[in-house]
Amino acid sequence: MTAELRVFSDGESKIKIGSKAAGNCIIVQSAHPPADTHLMQILMMAKKCADSGAQDVCAVIPYLAYARQDRAFLEGEVVSIALVAKLLEAAGIRHVITVDVHSQLAMSHFTIGIQNVSSIPLLANYASTRMKLQQPITVSPDAGGSDRAREFAKHLKTDMMALKKSRDRSTGEVTVDGKLDIDVTGRDVILVDDMISSGSSIVKAAEVLRKKGAGKVYAMCAHALLIGDAAHRIKAAGVQDIIATNSVPGEYSKVDMSPAIADALKSRYM
Repeated sequence: MTAELRVFSDGESKIKIGSKAAGNCIIVQSAHPPADTHLMQILMMAKKCADSGAQDVCAVIPYLAYARQDRAFLEGEVVSIALVAKLLEAAGIRHVITVDVHSQLAMSHFTIGIQNVSSIPLLANYASTRMKLQQPITVSPDAGGSDRAREFAKHLKTDMMALKKSRDRSTGEVTVDGKLDIDVTGRDVILVDDMISSGSSIVKAAEVLRKKGAGKVYAMCAHALLIGDAAHRIKAAGVQDIIATNSVPGEYSKVDMSPAIADALKSRYM
């Protein structure tokens, strides 16, 4: 069924679910910006399903907002994903399926079931079948994404390296070390990340790679938030194209996650 949604001029949402939710209730809603609005809509639908007597309420949230806020980086900060987890549970949700959650730590804050679906196989398949690459190399913009990039490189059968990135926790300023472990001269580069938000990490990485003589540079990710003029700045830094999944709708959402999510649902209910 499709929920009827009305958004008022003050930003409040009103949702109506026409028929009674019996049996298993599966809610499909990504929590991309405006994150608070989309999260509230998930909570409203879940509460209605639970109150209507659904046996099980499962939320498919391809982009899980606040997952990056998985710890207190500075004194006084709220661990926001822990609060989100409690709110989802309080609304009656018993299981969450998401795509490329930011960290295992984020998942650890959930006391209900949470299942993480990887976008890497589908992204790698897109790269191998739709992109004409010359001596490709997979690159992670930072050490934290090494496992993700390594998995992608394994699927695509390429070399892999991680750049050395640092970020000022107070200002958000990003710097990337220009010393590379592998020579990228003349090689096409695929920058692989879980999400692209402001684009600062991709911009800095692309600038370093281009200075080192890389061929075409592509950015691939699960979640293309691309806040403000991020896409323009990324292209201006020498990135040929941005390829993302449809966890966040937009111009660069070129890889459909439906098959992987459907498999996750089948493993739960069949």
